[in-house]
Amino acid sequence: MKISLKLTCLFLLGFALIITSCTENNIKLTSKNNLIQFEFHKNGSFIGIFDQTKSENYLDTSNPTYLMSIRINDVFEHPISMEINEDLITLKYPSNTQAQIKYIRKERYFTFELVGINGSKEVDLITWGPYYTTINKTIGETIGVVRNDKFALGVQALNIKTLGGFPYNENDCMPEFDIFTQEDVTDMGQEGKSHVLYRIEAAKPTKTGSSLQTYCRNRDKDRIIENLGHTKFVAPKYDDGGVIGSKIAFFGVPTEEALQTIGAIEVAEGLPHPTINGQWMKTAPEAAAAYIIMNFNEETIDDAIEVTKKAGLKHLYHYGKTFESWGHFQLFKEAFPNGYDGMKACVEKAKKEGISIGGHTLSNFITTNDPYVTPIPDKRLAEVGRSIITSDIDKKQTEIAIESPDFFNQFKNNNLRTVRIGNELIRYGSVTEKKPWKLLDCQRGAFNTQILQHKSNTPIAKLLDHPYKVFLSNTSLTKELSKNIANLYNKTGMKQISFDGLEGNKSTGLGNYGETMMPYEWYNNLSEDLKDGLIIDASRTTHFFWHLYTRMNWGEPWYANFRESQTQYRMKNQAYFRRNYMPGMLGWFRMTPEISLEDMEWMLSRTAAFDAGYAFITSKETLKKHGQSNAILELVKQWERARLAGVFPSELKKEMEDLKNEYHLAPVSENSWNLFPIAIDIFKHSKKVRQPGEPLYSTFNFKNTSKKQPLVFTIKLAEATKCRNIIIELDNYKKIKLPITLTNQQIFRYEGGKQGTLFDKNWNVIKTIDLDIKNVNVSKGSHSLTVDCDFLSDDKSEIIIEVKTIGEPKLLTK
Repeated sequence: MKISLKLTCLFLLGFALIITSCTENNIKLTSKNNLIQFEFHKNGSFIGIFDQTKSENYLDTSNPTYLMSIRINDVFEHPISMEINEDLITLKYPSNTQAQIKYIRKERYFTFELVGINGSKEVDLITWGPYYTTINKTIGETIGVVRNDKFALGVQALNIKTLGGFPYNENDCMPEFDIFTQEDVTDMGQEGKSHVLYRIEAAKPTKTGSSLQTYCRNRDKDRIIENLGHTKFVAPKYDDGGVIGSKIAFFGVPTEEALQTIGAIEVAEGLPHPTINGQWMKTAPEAAAAYIIMNFNEETIDDAIEVTKKAGLKHLYHYGKTFESWGHFQLFKEAFPNGYDGMKACVEKAKKEGISIGGHTLSNFITTNDPYVTPIPDKRLAEVGRSIITSDIDKKQTEIAIESPDFFNQFKNNNLRTVRIGNELIRYGSVTEKKPWKLLDCQRGAFNTQILQHKSNTPIAKLLDHPYKVFLSNTSLTKELSKNIANLYNKTGMKQISFDGLEGNKSTGLGNYGETMMPYEWYNNLSEDLKDGLIIDASRTTHFFWHLYTRMNWGEPWYANFRESQTQYRMKNQAYFRRNYMPGMLGWFRMTPEISLEDMEWMLSRTAAFDAGYAFITSKETLKKHGQSNAILELVKQWERARLAGVFPSELKKEMEDLKNEYHLAPVSENSWNLFPIAIDIFKHSKKVRQPGEPLYSTFNFKNTSKKQPLVFTIKLAEATKCRNIIIELDNYKKIKLPITLTNQQIFRYEGGKQGTLFDKNWNVIKTIDLDIKNVNVSKGSHSLTVDCDFLSDDKSEIIIEVKTIGEPKLLTK
């Protein structure tokens, strides 16, 4: 005989009538207006997850699904019976363990909270799910929502200790997707194909659909885990109440209402719900605003504010050396001699101009000059593990005998090779390969700590570090670091922060839990008047952190120019953001003195295409060197105004996603712009060695797909030191001879008429050059371009010619 338990999530209009009925065959809890329904077998497994309005069951029955499972001594147990009494569900397990789960029907979702667990054996952890579904179109692995065109299912962890995901790893770090084979993934369309980019958390694709899952661990004992490059790491016990109190929300709504539902859950359940001007940050266009990154100090803040205003942006982010050290986060004295008061004065100046100021942190990275390290090391510096010394140590000893080498001979991530004995830090070169175990070639009193004598049997701790040559924090110190950063923000009024390096908080032994803990503690220690309009970004996120942070802005500019530095990574990020309801961001872009207006608009076109913000790094020195700085800042201003005004239609944005397509945006009025499609053909004419009489010129072909227009081209030298007698011939009869000798430090540009312009490599005008020609126009259709010159170098030489044609404009209006 089958006994069914049905729980129905309500959309309440006024007062809903709750009908409770009990028969021999089923127990039903229904309401007047129901939307989602769960139905269970009497053993606690799901029969269905129903969209009541469509009478559609989204449960994937190829795998059994349970409301909550437990693990005891590393063995998972699923419930064998389920009972309900008013608002309490009781699940029984094979080990004679019983769990009491309080459930509450809310307007748009259910909450489930573990309020009691009884049995003779201690529970390692509990899992909510995995809840297997047939939905596979869009899988938001971080936010924990799966959706198709009609319906969305989602789970939300309602406290920080309930982790998105499943305990695939004992270190509570979610695995990369490639632990699953390609056969495990169905064809999920374009969004699903890029799903491999990030680690699995609260949702993941399965062979026949998707799954939703969260879990909570009992942390009342020390555990040995793999962590941060160490195969043996002590995850210290942590008192957070264990599995009792773990709580989730489960919702099922029409797809277009999913994000709105998450917002309602945040407000009702007391989760972080950051706003800007009272609007939820996840739906505010300002959440994806671009910003200037620029070095400034108390004396140069006016210059930085002026640059930000010229770019039409509202956010200025300090760049350069901000802190004396990481840990206590005291401001760099040379830049801010008045400390927090000096930064506050900068903030107030910017605020008067409608600009907010932000800064960059490396989370829990602690520099070796910080007071947490020297002259007396803090006992809360993160440790890999401990042993004891097996003999007395005097102040001159450079070999230290230890009982066990287990935590000391791991060198994969052992960058500072530092141990702590009492109040002394000691660096070591190596460890003996057999007993007696010793640390060899020791440097005593490292990092200006005091050299001390130590007695046998004294504990010795291997400190955890990072390749940045910094130490990390345990859980207690992580919370204190969070308060230190909150103190900085409370006292200065800064309104933007980047939590870079959050992965360092795995030093707590809490995995993703530790990563979320730092910004969560920071946020909870902020003054309430600071929170509205606060922009919080990071290089990574987790399921619970999603509720707190504004956006993820990652993509580094250091490797190549705008068009090449991590380009594919930046673009693939956008699919991840979209499926996880995150504002689009393209990462950091660095202005160099050589950047062209075309390269600038190539990047800005992508921001419009993906409706994504970005960080624009510049400096007073770069702006001074670049001959077209004002034009570049004006482009930033116009593109960002147009993007935030929402003037780019969706079909156009799709076209603009193609990296080969280029555009120019020109303002028409305060609220309208002309968008011109641009075609740029790049040709290279190289020095040749041929037999006498054989031509040395090169011929190239290009097409003008628009109306008749002047020939526009730019010439640069790749490697040659000089060239002269440059001849450009269009269609074998329209010839332009340049009366100059061009060096590789110069650029020549022709835009029609009888003159061209010679620039230095930084786009400063050297002179205007008169040309003995009539206007050279390009009609619609195919054309040839012949290039010849005399290279004044015996080395490999090459001239680069860029031909630009402009299409018909499209008017964009707010």
